Amino acid sequence: GVGKTTTSCCLAILLASVREKVLLISTDPAHNLSDAFQQKFSGEPEQVNGFDNLYAMEVDASGNSSLGGPTSGGDPLGMGESLDFLNDMASSIPGIDEAMSFGEVMKEVEQMDYSVVVFDTAPTGHTLRLLQLPQVFDKALDKFAGANGILGNLMGPLSMFMGGGGDQQDGLLAKVEELRRMVHRVKEQFSDPDLTTFVCVCIPEFLSLYETERLIQDLAEYEIDSHNIVINQVLFGEHCCQSTCLLHARVKMQEKYISQYEDLYEDFHLVKTPLLAEEVRGIEKLKAFAKNLTKPYRPS
Repeated sequence: GVGKTTTSCCLAILLASVREKVLLISTDPAHNLSDAFQQKFSGEPEQVNGFDNLYAMEVDASGNSSLGGPTSGGDPLGMGESLDFLNDMASSIPGIDEAMSFGEVMKEVEQMDYSVVVFDTAPTGHTLRLLQLPQVFDKALDKFAGANGILGNLMGPLSMFMGGGGDQQDGLLAKVEELRRMVHRVKEQFSDPDLTTFVCVCIPEFLSLYETERLIQDLAEYEIDSHNIVINQVLFGEHCCQSTCLLHARVKMQEKYISQYEDLYEDFHLVKTPLLAEEVRGIEKLKAFAKNLTKPYRPS
């Protein structure tokens, strides 16, 4: 609720004016790109109305939660029913939804010719979980490989008895190992400051300040570049009517936390965007709000 989607949309619009081809991707389970642009998007890149070079898509992690894909399509991995429980075990690895989701995204991005990709990420907790994937995944896959080795002697004869091939387990392990490599490839791309930067979006309140500080520290730990912070929903004193009104009290509170942001992040580029009387929805309102990211907001 701090304005991540609005900021992402505005950044994508600004980039579309200076880059050849821009892709905006939502990885938030509660997709809002369609609401922001007032246009329905899906899991495939679709051109945004009113733009020749801006595309958007909403990634559904739950649709990629199985290593073998949807079970309704038969047996895409060729594992056979005898190995279904191993497939289920692999699919229950912590963070695999995000891994599969980002894996599909990265495959598509690598196959397409985009100048820049903007990720509208999930809230802080989900994003940090994604950044932790390589370490979590390595441990989980090691345990999975160990369990598979223990069961190997049992599954081999059982698989042959049920008509499966002897390379079925190897096929599953190959899929899992491919997933491990993909997760590490994503981490390498995220850790390259020439390829990736992270823009934090917050509001001038205590909990948001605390969460932003935790996020900045974790981004530094994961060696992910971050030097831009958008402080959204700012109230400006010019709108106050009198010192006793609620608005005046909120302005004073916000000024205190904005001062703390400036002290904590003196080496960062801080951008303050206003709290408006109406929602920022639709192309024209997004274009108008995007100007606040490049020029300081001046109350009218």
